[in-house]
Formats: sequence, C-alpha cells, structure tokens
Amino acid sequence: MKEFKGRVVTPGTVTAKAVVSKQGFNTLASMQMALQFGDKQTKCGDQNNPDINGKPLCGAALCLPQTIGSTTGGLVLYCACAMKRQPACMLFANHIDSLAAAGAVLADVWVDDITMPVIDCLGDEFLDYVKDGMTVTVKEDGTVVVE
Repeated sequence: MKEFKGRVVTPGTVTAKAVVSKQGFNTLASMQMALQFGDKQTKCGDQNNPDINGKPLCGAALCLPQTIGSTTGGLVLYCACAMKRQPACMLFANHIDSLAAAGAVLADVWVDDITMPVIDCLGDEFLDYVKDGMTVTVKEDGTVVVE
C-alpha cells in the first residue's frame, strides 16, 4: 500500500480498480465511439494506446499522465458523465490540461447525482507504482491510496 498526495480538481471520494495508461490519454479517440454507440462499459477505442485499448473505462480509476488530442476532450468527458458512463475517477500524474479540467468541472457542477473525483499532480512515482487491477481509494483532500 502506498499513499500519494495530489491537487483536487473536482472533489469526491471513491474506491475503484485501476486502469493505467502510461501514455497520454486521447479522450475523443478513447471514448467517443463507445458513447456514440451505446457501450455501457465505455471500452477504450483508442487503437494507438495499447495500454488501455479495449478495456472498460466506466467505473474505473483511470490513471494517466495527461490527456492529449482533440479540443473536444472536455465535452467528451462531460457527455460521459451526463450519460453515467464516466470513469470512477481520473488521476493525473502531471498537471491536468484546461480542456479536461473544463469537462470535469462542468460535469461536477451541471450533472446531478454524478461524482467523478479528479486529482492531478500525483507525480511520476504514482504512475510507476500503480498497475491495472490495483484498488485505488481517493479521499476528499486529494490523497490517493493504492493497494
């Protein structure tokens, strides 16, 4: 078990199984097709990300360095939350970008009954330590416990 401390972007507490991407997460490529065609597990559709391609993202603790790609990334995150198909949480090793932050914050403010804690600045050690399937607990203060 190891604890990491990050910065809270959107608050909340959750415990979920980790899905880990060691490379940038392309929100549009990863989630659009699943959301558009009714995949309730939101399986990752980004063929350029072998770490997570084909893995269910809905309800997972999505661990990533940063997001990359389209300027629609924030809207895709917001839509995933509105459709109740979002990751349980998003945990960034690096600083979150403004587009992903906008999507997470808008979902937090506008979508009722949805919590998707987002923590950034967890550091490279976090991404080196966490592995797929590990249990991740997010606390209200930005503490992330990985077991």
